[in-house]
Amino acid sequence: MTTLVYDGSFEGLMTAVFEVFEYRFDPSEIVSLQNHHSENFFAEVHQVITDETKADRVIRKLEINLGKGGVKQLLLVYLSERADSGNLILSTVRQSINKPRVNILQNFADPDIMEIAKICKSMAREIHRLHAFVRFEKLEDGLFFAKVEPDFNVLPVSFKFFKDRYADQKWMIYDLKREYGVMYDLKSTTFFYPEQEQFDALRSPQDLHHEEEKKYQKLWQRYFTKTNITERKNMKLHVQHVPKRYWKYLTEKW
Repeated sequence: MTTLVYDGSFEGLMTAVFEVFEYRFDPSEIVSLQNHHSENFFAEVHQVITDETKADRVIRKLEINLGKGGVKQLLLVYLSERADSGNLILSTVRQSINKPRVNILQNFADPDIMEIAKICKSMAREIHRLHAFVRFEKLEDGLFFAKVEPDFNVLPVSFKFFKDRYADQKWMIYDLKREYGVMYDLKSTTFFYPEQEQFDALRSPQDLHHEEEKKYQKLWQRYFTKTNITERKNMKLHVQHVPKRYWKYLTEKW
């Protein structure tokens, strides 16, 4: 058994897939550096150095066999941050090469493909919730800021929604759990990784709020309270549609 350890990036994962076939590692497994634990003393470890050329060759081949939609499904598997995501993707690539004329992602009788379908469903649900529950706060400089903490790393495949919807506003969305964010400056979006001294401000931006933001928050909280009909309160249904883990980011719940 050969264990291929990559740096955690999607390009690194695709490079690892390429090298499984390049060096004919069989049997093999792919794990990220973060998830690698040297418990199997009999496994040979192969350190993968990310190579964009190799990664691009794998992606182009998958686009031919599975289409861009299929590649996106594999990207979602990677972003799910599951420890076995590399092995699930490797299994898909192997099957795709063996049956290039068949969309093997539709073969739900295969346990790996079925697991991928479940992951993609969970990811789609989390993306929908991110779109629904993000709350922007206006800062002193006019920037609209939102903090999130999704179960999965869905921000890379979600920010286009906000770019299209809020194209006339400067905004920033920051993932508290993964400590990175996306910023839009009216022209383009860029990923950013804050310095250590910026973490506290990003986690608790109240001191940076615009005066208008403070007034709107109070107004919205009052509206939410006044329009609530106590006799028709159904907490079970409410939690079903708005899970409690999102409440800390909703202005009306503060």
